[in-house]
Amino acid sequence: MTKAEFVEEMAERCNLSKADAERALNSFMDITKDTLRKEGKLALAGFGSFLVTERKARQGRNPQTGEPIQIPAGKGIRFRAGKGLKDSL
Repeated sequence: MTKAEFVEEMAERCNLSKADAERALNSFMDITKDTLRKEGKLALAGFGSFLVTERKARQGRNPQTGEPIQIPAGKGIRFRAGKGLKDSL
């Protein structure tokens, strides 16, 4: 499902205009980013949790040449599905 399809479905289910549904979705995404940046975790009961993870620097290889390269440390995001989401599948 694309973002446009999601906005359309959200608009239908919530009886909103597509513009209002898109603003609501964009607001949710902005709040999620800000919360993860500040707190490192966002838990939505019954749905799941988003967690910021730390990745250590590591050795890798260039797939074209096979030459070793250094991959820098970085951050990633994990999602853990909640019980309500798991049970719905």
